[in-house]
Amino acid sequence: MVEVAAERGKQLSSRVSEEGAGWKCQQIGSFKSLRPNDRSFSWLNPRTLWRSRNQILAGLFGDPSGQVRARWMESQQARGADPSLAIRPPVGDTFTFLLMGDPGEGDASQYAVVPGLLKLGEDTSFAVVASDVIYPTGSGNEYCDKFFRPYQAYGAPIYAVPGNHDWYDGLGGFMRVFCDAPPLKPAPDRGLRGLLWRKPEAIDEKALAEARKLRGAPSQQATQPAPYWVIETPSLLIVGVDTGIAGDLDKAQADWLRRTSLDPRPKVLVTGKPIYTRNDYKPSPLQGGGTIDDIVRDPAHRYVAAIGGDVHNYQRYPVRVGDRVIQYIVSGGGGAFMHATHTIRRVDVAGVHEDDFKCYPLRGDSLSFYSQLYAKRLRMKWLFLTPREASCIMSGQIGNTPVRPIEGPVTITRRMRWAARILGAWPFPLRLPVGTVFHRYLSELSDWDTPPFFKNFLHVSVTPDTLHIRCFGATGCLPQEIDPPMEDEVRIKLS
Repeated sequence: MVEVAAERGKQLSSRVSEEGAGWKCQQIGSFKSLRPNDRSFSWLNPRTLWRSRNQILAGLFGDPSGQVRARWMESQQARGADPSLAIRPPVGDTFTFLLMGDPGEGDASQYAVVPGLLKLGEDTSFAVVASDVIYPTGSGNEYCDKFFRPYQAYGAPIYAVPGNHDWYDGLGGFMRVFCDAPPLKPAPDRGLRGLLWRKPEAIDEKALAEARKLRGAPSQQATQPAPYWVIETPSLLIVGVDTGIAGDLDKAQADWLRRTSLDPRPKVLVTGKPIYTRNDYKPSPLQGGGTIDDIVRDPAHRYVAAIGGDVHNYQRYPVRVGDRVIQYIVSGGGGAFMHATHTIRRVDVAGVHEDDFKCYPLRGDSLSFYSQLYAKRLRMKWLFLTPREASCIMSGQIGNTPVRPIEGPVTITRRMRWAARILGAWPFPLRLPVGTVFHRYLSELSDWDTPPFFKNFLHVSVTPDTLHIRCFGATGCLPQEIDPPMEDEVRIKLS
């Protein structure tokens, strides 16, 4: 099992060839047959944006996630939830599991991940979703085609930590599906926030019961105690935290995290918000003082990795903390639109060297794809950059050797540089923040339903001595569906 997963992807990776990146896609994969319909999910739809308004309201008037979470926890404790919030799967000291982030758009890009995930996940013990199970608002009425149907053939339990989009429904859908919790009684929220805030949807229980049948096998069943939890195994603790809408932890959760982190076993943190992303440090504050990363960095707590969703690509930052290295990973490419990687500048955060930083898609592939997308949408052919051209542009901008070997010479022209500037990959005159705008808004509005998709998931192998994390890509093309390409891997000593 472990050996088979380790051997996959070495010949088809985007780091080896353009074919491995999905650029020369001769045959689309079988994922299309898994979809119930051909409907697309679009962030250009005004109704989708309006339903997601709680993100903006939380920024303007404060994030109520902490208060609502406290009510959910009170309800769970009244129902007899274990105060430790522990999940104890029947595994030994050697096992494997899957991790994917931000999957739930229900469109082609989500379903394109499924075949490779099923292939590599056949013998895994469980899977974990890190952030944003359901878009756009976490509604319990949308779980059928965005959760139960795509993963109906995955034979093991699936656990999750919620993302900000799951909170746009007051966490009602998430708690009903993953914790089997009844809905909370409405609580008054006076003022302008309460007037404009999107209220949770009433769940169609009959439809949800039918959807659950898609994952109705005994081996698939699991009920987690809360939106945050710890998976306890003999070799490793997997600690999942709920970062709400704004990214902070309420006092009760922070106190629980401190207590849980005192366990002497090695640990991996799974969080809805990554601590390092886009060469920035975002440690997530704790109510009462300190940050999540303060707990992760404490050597007494023995965290070896911190994995977050929310950002829809793959990034890895090996950060040296004293005499050890903690792997900080972004894994949010499980199905939603792709956040650009070509807007990530040369990495130097926390002393991480650019050559030690890893990302998927490669910056050149990200730039090339968006150049082709906007050349078509805006009818501006001069924006078009081939993968070779884009790779060379990014190499010149970042100051490194192209990750994928480039055949033949490439001359960078003024036209190419201006195309890169428009797309946020090359500095703009007057230091205009084009890259930030591109990442925050234009990526979100640029979803697509044809390969290559540049999605990813993680396959994690655990032994008493070693944690082996592999990032596998999903392009939507048949060759990569048959043999999922391994885009990155890291081995971490646990002993």
